[in-house]
Amino acid sequence: MSVWPAWEVREGEGATSWFHVRLAFGDGARVDVLAVVADGCASLEDVRAQPALSLDDLAALGDWIEEPLFEACGGTPSAVEEQSGGRARPAWPRGMEGRRLIAEEYLAAQEDGVDPVLAVMCATGHSRRKSLRLISQARDAGYLTPRHARR
Repeated sequence: MSVWPAWEVREGEGATSWFHVRLAFGDGARVDVLAVVADGCASLEDVRAQPALSLDDLAALGDWIEEPLFEACGGTPSAVEEQSGGRARPAWPRGMEGRRLIAEEYLAAQEDGVDPVLAVMCATGHSRRKSLRLISQARDAGYLTPRHARR
């Protein structure tokens, strides 16, 4: 099993950290996980397995990766909770101001040649799904061009 940091969002004394976790088995099977650690708790954002996991294995996945994940964070779940303190995600303006800032992050990332969705995730501290929703709201508000040509 290997664990390595993906990215981190800090606000004041608090931090939310994402990690890539890979479990490789002798028979060639592999499980890749994107996990987020905040406030001493770990959550699984994305799981990809080859071959697919059974429901029982999926339910046990958290137990398999918990200890190595928290070791990569600097100790036990309680040590991670002490480090992060405060809020799990940075304060982000709501409404039109938030949508404008989302669009700015998105466009700046595109210009730099990096993944714009990842840039929005890092800026807001939200999951990929929530960040995609925010991007779509910025599109609907007219801050970004439509994704597909309308017929």
